[in-house]
Amino acid sequence: MNLPRRSLPLVPRRAAQAVAALGAAALLLAGCGSDSGSDKKDSKGASAGEASGTRTVKDATGATVKVPAHPKRIVTLTQEDLDAVLALGVKPVGITNGQGLDKPPAYLADRVKDIDVVGNLLQPVMDKVVAAKPDLILAGDMQDEQVLKQLREITPATLVTMAPTDEWKLSFRGIGNAVNKLDKANKVIADHESAAKAAGAKLGADKGAEVSIVRWNPDGPSWMEKKQFASGVALEMGLKRPKAQNKDGNAHTPSLSLEKIDQIDGDWLFLSTLTSDGEKALKDVQSKPAYKELGAVKKKHVVTVNGSVWSTRGGPLASDVVLKDITKALSKS
Repeated sequence: MNLPRRSLPLVPRRAAQAVAALGAAALLLAGCGSDSGSDKKDSKGASAGEASGTRTVKDATGATVKVPAHPKRIVTLTQEDLDAVLALGVKPVGITNGQGLDKPPAYLADRVKDIDVVGNLLQPVMDKVVAAKPDLILAGDMQDEQVLKQLREITPATLVTMAPTDEWKLSFRGIGNAVNKLDKANKVIADHESAAKAAGAKLGADKGAEVSIVRWNPDGPSWMEKKQFASGVALEMGLKRPKAQNKDGNAHTPSLSLEKIDQIDGDWLFLSTLTSDGEKALKDVQSKPAYKELGAVKKKHVVTVNGSVWSTRGGPLASDVVLKDITKALSKS
């Protein structure tokens, strides 16, 4: 089943004015409230109902879901969900391994050393999820209805947090609202955008350079489309994509043959792999004339980057990594 495109994240009515002021246009405003109905305030200014009750949000499929007003035990099923909650200062109790990995993604490893792994990406082991005793499950772009049914038997507060074509900021705002930290999510995004703009302003002669973003697969290279996560970071910095790669979309192309390898060329070439087979295929092609004739190769403007960051759907912490990778590479030119 293909999930419908979600143009709108999980946002309550009472957040409408705040979200509009922050420029988050076209957000769907879903009802929010507590089951207890009490207006009594505690010492921290929160209503007694909200402190102990639930809120109602809409997930990426448009489904209405009741979630804890202040979730304490969150399980994340994708590294994008994990990236998001960590950026919001929330520590989950269960996580899954990274994309193409049998362990959590390296760029988050220091933050998750003592957190239980409950399965691989979008492949939770149900007994391990049960053992984590979650009060909220963030299920990424899970499309397996049978798995979702099992997860909702563990806790009804199970949310699909992204549709297949959602970009990371949209999903991040939705997750921020789901964990009752929408204001912080908007601040994280604003800070990232300011940092990207400032980094781009310091690029000097490389400002406006064409950046090729490629994942090398066992059967050849795929370039990332214009709206793909890492591409978005580059564009925020004021960089450009090569003409051959200036295509809307947030996916990657089918693997290219050597006859079409010129499509991956640019002023700079950022290369990643996700598997050992991909690494071997890249090493094999690097000795071939077609690869050596690329302009970026001749200028020694080829940078190897972490595929489990650059090839993902993205998040605020992954965005920081991409920003630093690009800045470091172009600052040396």
